[in-house]
Amino acid sequence: MIYSTATVPVNPEGETPLTRAQAWKGLVLKARDARLFLPPNVCTRCEVVEERVTHIVREATIAGDDLREIITFEPESKVTFFQVTGPREGAIINELFEDEAGALQLRFYCYLGLRGKAPNGPEEQAEQEWMNGDKGYKSALLSTLKRTRGLLAEGRL
Repeated sequence: MIYSTATVPVNPEGETPLTRAQAWKGLVLKARDARLFLPPNVCTRCEVVEERVTHIVREATIAGDDLREIITFEPESKVTFFQVTGPREGAIINELFEDEAGALQLRFYCYLGLRGKAPNGPEEQAEQEWMNGDKGYKSALLSTLKRTRGLLAEGRL
């Protein structure tokens, strides 16, 4: 089983501040089309194929893997990506919260396994290492906030 987590401040010093509502809008837009929010060339296809009151279903190609995800929303709080098809199974969560000082934070965490691979085997260990590294999910959080600020500056948020 893979467990990974990363947390970044939504409003680091020197950056245009985002409200919770603005950061939330960015997360919802990312769920609908990850191509605009992930680092360049990480997501090459992203399409919402089903929309319900409680969730959306999207099909995407991320890091070369074809995925189908059910995505649920807890307004202005949490987006959960359930991996339905693809090499991973489990859940990836993006969560907005205030830390003990009241500063808005964006946290990623996941509980995943690799389909057809031994639990805690070399493939899962390598995936865990990648997720925790500089090019893993922390970079996706930073890229998401950067793009959200860009949309705000363009008047599109």
